[in-house]
Amino acid sequence: MSDAALNITVYGAGAWGTALAIAYAQHHHVTLWGRDTAALDECARTRTNQALLPGARFPDTLRIEADLARAARSADLHLVVTPVAGLRPLAEHLAASANTAPLLWACKGFEAGSGKLAHEIVAETLGADHPCGVLSGPSFAAEVAAGLPAAITLAATDQTRAIAWAQLLHQPRLRLYANDDIIGVEVGGAVKNVMAIAAGVADGLSFGLNARAALITRGLAEIARLGTALGGRQETFMGLAGLGDLVLTCTGDLSRNRRVGLALAEGKGLDDILAELGHVAEGVSTTRETVALAARHGVEMPISEAVNALLDGRTDARQAVEALLARDPRSE
Repeated sequence: MSDAALNITVYGAGAWGTALAIAYAQHHHVTLWGRDTAALDECARTRTNQALLPGARFPDTLRIEADLARAARSADLHLVVTPVAGLRPLAEHLAASANTAPLLWACKGFEAGSGKLAHEIVAETLGADHPCGVLSGPSFAAEVAAGLPAAITLAATDQTRAIAWAQLLHQPRLRLYANDDIIGVEVGGAVKNVMAIAAGVADGLSFGLNARAALITRGLAEIARLGTALGGRQETFMGLAGLGDLVLTCTGDLSRNRRVGLALAEGKGLDDILAELGHVAEGVSTTRETVALAARHGVEMPISEAVNALLDGRTDARQAVEALLARDPRSE
């Protein structure tokens, strides 16, 4: 890749994929692909994604493409912004194509059933040496699409590559910081969604700001324990992809996972909550894999376990929070 404008294909026309496509179309040649052909046709007609990102206008240069092969063919950079479940089939398609351009992803979570992180999926499908990396950090789609300032992390296993990509994709209103701790960045982005559900529950029960601050702090400790057990670095969890993303997701009203927690506190059923939400809340599927990974690695994660019990219907919202509050005192 050179320092000229890139041909970037964004895979995933949800809110975050659309927001990144809008942001990068200001300086690059961007194609937006999605699975729902009818929804893409509507986006092309109205030059908005009114269903998932209302009010955000598409730049004139943003190209909409429903054909996956055509979308991938001319890309200098592949950017996958689907849920984690969509990463493997997309990577398999790219592996079978002639386009071996670098791959970045903005998926946050663990693969259901395997508990694998995104970089492990990419290594299995495209090869361990394929140039790849992750975008993660505190960033609500609506604000990025509106051009409001945000700062996120771009992590790759190779620091030189991470710096080069960050320089290419850095923008005045979407600042990128390079990192080579891809595991830490991915774990921070995944598990913060679990904590956001817990924060929503606590806020929905009116437990107060003190309780929220305690939950965020202890949630960060859980994220760091699991992340370091998986090979991440402690300092990563103090940065944008750790603490930054956690605070935003646990406190911001635009957070889908926080909204799941708020609705659970009202006593609503999970199926009804997800139907009303209209978006994917990755924390729901991530919670089960988080608890399984914690057990496998001998990591204590009481908040994650409480959220898992709540999502599985083994407890209710008030019992889950009170069980956490009733834990024995211990050193920090």
